[in-house]
Amino acid sequence: MKKILTIAALSLPMFYQTPAFAADADADELKAKLTEVNSLKANFNQTVTDINNKVIQTGEGVFALSHPNQFYWHLTAPDESLIVADGADVWVYNPFAEEVSVMDINQAINASPIALLVHSDDATWSQYTVSQKGNCFDISPKDTDSGVSEVQVCFDANQLTQMVLKDQQGNISDFSLTNQSAIAETDRDLFKFIVPDDVDIDDQRLKMTN
Repeated sequence: MKKILTIAALSLPMFYQTPAFAADADADELKAKLTEVNSLKANFNQTVTDINNKVIQTGEGVFALSHPNQFYWHLTAPDESLIVADGADVWVYNPFAEEVSVMDINQAINASPIALLVHSDDATWSQYTVSQKGNCFDISPKDTDSGVSEVQVCFDANQLTQMVLKDQQGNISDFSLTNQSAIAETDRDLFKFIVPDDVDIDDQRLKMTN
């Protein structure tokens, strides 16, 4: 179950400051919302349900982001795990297993339909469909082979309040954000990952060049 929580977190948004959006009204409205999200730190509660709407896992922790491409996701319960995107690389740390994986940030975001929120090129935008429903925006890949079938982001005015991810197996991960604030200078170290001593490192950046 912990793997489900981690996979869902890898698909969370890492916002880019000035993306070039597809020329349609819903995408333009989403752009207007995102340009107001300069940086964010919040607590989150996560609930994962299966295709039968049965709760299969819950979790909580701290979520933060700052443009460009900086992201922090710290699951504190039920088990600890940490994901840090420092602007160039994404680090996934499992303290219990004493191992950390690292990948190029482009490798991580290209695997998720949430890439619509981080890439500014028109080619990337053309791979997704954006549909507005009230204060929420549904984002779905045109490629049905993508690992996450749909992402929804919701706002209260210009504040991001909820993110919902649905995978192809029908599992739904619902993230609710509370106690939000802008990133302070004292929070900048959240986006720096220091590899702990005596942990195994799976460097997937090297695999990309082989």
